[in-house]
Amino acid sequence: MSAAVPFDLRVDDTLAAHVQQGLAEVESLLLETVHSDYALLTEASEHLLNAGGKRFRPMLVLLAAQFGDHARPDVVPAAVVLELTHLATLYHDDVMDEAPLRRGAASANSRWNNSVAVLTGDYLFARASDLLADLGPEAVRVQARTFARLVRGQIQETVGVPEGGDELKHYLQVVGDKTASLIATSGQFGAMMAGAPQHVVDTLTSACEKIGVAFQLSDDILDVASESFQSGKTPGTDLREGVRTLPMLHVLSGEAAGDERLRALLAGPITDDAEHAEALALLRAHPAMERARSDTRRWVEDARAELLTLPDISARHALTGLCDYVVSRTG
Repeated sequence: MSAAVPFDLRVDDTLAAHVQQGLAEVESLLLETVHSDYALLTEASEHLLNAGGKRFRPMLVLLAAQFGDHARPDVVPAAVVLELTHLATLYHDDVMDEAPLRRGAASANSRWNNSVAVLTGDYLFARASDLLADLGPEAVRVQARTFARLVRGQIQETVGVPEGGDELKHYLQVVGDKTASLIATSGQFGAMMAGAPQHVVDTLTSACEKIGVAFQLSDDILDVASESFQSGKTPGTDLREGVRTLPMLHVLSGEAAGDERLRALLAGPITDDAEHAEALALLRAHPAMERARSDTRRWVEDARAELLTLPDISARHALTGLCDYVVSRTG
């Protein structure tokens, strides 16, 4: 069964049918690609594959392919390459974060151990590379550069802000490299593999990068603003772990009267439940939340402006609808 997409594709029944059929083909090829004659490797590889997920990056590949010949045979393998790359990073992230859960189930490192999780991520990268080799040298180059950005973003996040560095600039650099880069490549690959004109490829790459940044910003806002019944996640996780995201950085960059208590709480991880609840309440009520929402809307509107230069087809309307979705999810 193809995974549900996170917003309404029914701007056009034909488009919706194409995307859903493409997602079904992606799902089939994903399972075929990760299968191994070693049972544990297959089981570990399918662990996150079967745990859910929106298949957001494959969906973007399929939408971008609508600007060319979406039926070209390289479109679905390109979508699978990007999903395998994304999944591989999740295995590695969970080891680095010592995460016990992923998508509501035990993470691979919890179910087995760190070594199995890391090696499974490596296996998925290898399987993605195998598919990639058939897509041509330019696709290999694009993917290699994307992977370099993913690694750079993860290292920057791990090491933190350099002494005397700009914390907000560092945060946005990490968001761009660690999250938006793969989303940008989704738009790029879809258009490339469908044979779209180069200016269309370039526009979709840039617009999808901005959408990727906006998605991460909205996730960081939701970590503060949403209740667990709305998001399915425990609110304030970043606060508890001492991860400074956009709303917190806006608080810390200001000197407004009355911020002293919140600024003190944001100085590090908040492990005390009472202090965590206090910080969450103060942050939710702070003008920094609206400032963060405004920043997110600006990224979205920049993406929308680029998308509106593309041919007026149903896929463009779907992508601008995605922009609306990103804005609406943060309130």
